[in-house]
Amino acid sequence: MITIDCKDVLSIKNELIIYVSDQAAAIPTLNHHQFSLSTFDDDEVIDTNRVITSIKEFLDSIGEGHNFAVISKNEIIIIKSITGKIIERSTVTQSDMFSCTHCGFVTRYEVELKTHMLIHYL
Repeated sequence: MITIDCKDVLSIKNELIIYVSDQAAAIPTLNHHQFSLSTFDDDEVIDTNRVITSIKEFLDSIGEGHNFAVISKNEIIIIKSITGKIIERSTVTQSDMFSCTHCGFVTRYEVELKTHMLIHYL
């Protein structure tokens, strides 16, 4: 499992999660100021370099690549502002998002999450 610290890019965290988890073929799990990526199979390993590259690609795609550094230490990747700049975007706050602990499915509605989680117990 790899943990990505997003304290400096909270306003784009949800978009970043979708892009990076898709590129790394991993299951995302939301946390307060970070998210974690895990594999579909416990025997597989997530390619840390691929995750870092995906984060950099995403930041470049929104024109912020030169303002942020992506730092890796063991299983933790930190996205740190170089210039002190904060990305300002209106997004749904973390408290308004619900994430499935089994597969990483994300929704804004608790009822939808509960319905979704039922499929894991069929």
